[in-house]
Amino acid sequence: MNDEYYMQIALDLARKGTGFVNPNPLVGAIIVKNGAIIGRGYHKTFGGPHAEVFALEQAAAEANGATMYVTLEPCCHQGKTPPCARRIVAAGIRCVVVACRDPNPLVNGQGIASLQGAGVEVREGALRKEAQQVNEIFARFITTGIPFTQLKLAMSLDGKIATRRGDSKWISGEQSREEVHRMRGRFASVLVGSNTVTVDDPRLTVRHVSGKNPIRIVLDQHGLIPITSYIFHSEGRTIVVTGAMPAKSEAMIRKLGKEVWRVPDDRGYIDLDSLLQRLGKEGIDSVLVEGGGETAASILQAGLVDKIVFFVAPIIIGGRAAVPAIGGDGANRVIDGIKLNNMTISRIGDDFLVTGYPLND
Repeated sequence: MNDEYYMQIALDLARKGTGFVNPNPLVGAIIVKNGAIIGRGYHKTFGGPHAEVFALEQAAAEANGATMYVTLEPCCHQGKTPPCARRIVAAGIRCVVVACRDPNPLVNGQGIASLQGAGVEVREGALRKEAQQVNEIFARFITTGIPFTQLKLAMSLDGKIATRRGDSKWISGEQSREEVHRMRGRFASVLVGSNTVTVDDPRLTVRHVSGKNPIRIVLDQHGLIPITSYIFHSEGRTIVVTGAMPAKSEAMIRKLGKEVWRVPDDRGYIDLDSLLQRLGKEGIDSVLVEGGGETAASILQAGLVDKIVFFVAPIIIGGRAAVPAIGGDGANRVIDGIKLNNMTISRIGDDFLVTGYPLND
């Protein structure tokens, strides 16, 4: 068995912590001795023991002279838990195979240096790209303090998200909708516009899969969301963001136990950049933007989207008055359009899943 084989097992373990460790990274670790896995672990909850600790406890005395495979560089500083590098050395691990370095400035190479300084062999780079993608949310947040923002839309083959009469149920298939719920479970929060809440009255939960419901964030400039909306009468944290909501509307929302954040720009409109900064200060490391078209356009035009995920269904809606996936004014010239890189296309049921990363200036 080679390093990539064992690292894949560690990565599969790391993903089990999805949605439960934010804003910490997803980490998996296994310990191998004489070709057998004698210890496994993953980071399960924020503030809880790290993956390496679980693996070492399972391996016990057998860890002496073994090799550890870990998806992220072991920490070397005192945080909510003691340094993992120190425990690895104390257990007698002979070699540590690291997929990628920890982008946290408090670590970033120092964990590896600590191990090497104690005589532990370190090999880097096994499935590095995959490991970095697993922790793309963490990397963005720990280095900038700004939440990782992903735009998700479900559209027809001709780029529509609703008919001219506003009907949008259901453009994507059942398997795609289940994947969206799984996706929500990976994010600390989910953001929609007031029109989406008014028209669809969504729950914005992960009810079709196991996982943790995200914080709900709604952009409502003028306080127009019906007070009877589901999000106001359900458990979980809901934040309504505004620039110029009437005081009466704010009072009604607060009376229902929900939050109102005023983040106006110099014109009185919602300042999306300031919103993300405030979310980051509260430790909210990620935002899944679910549209609709005007919200998608606003956040794209502001250059605040880190990743796009589009579900494209094999259906043509048509109609010049049908709702486009991206609203707003759009680009004046094709060359001015938002360009993407690192594109991937896969199938989910009958739908196509298109993923890419905008090249923000």
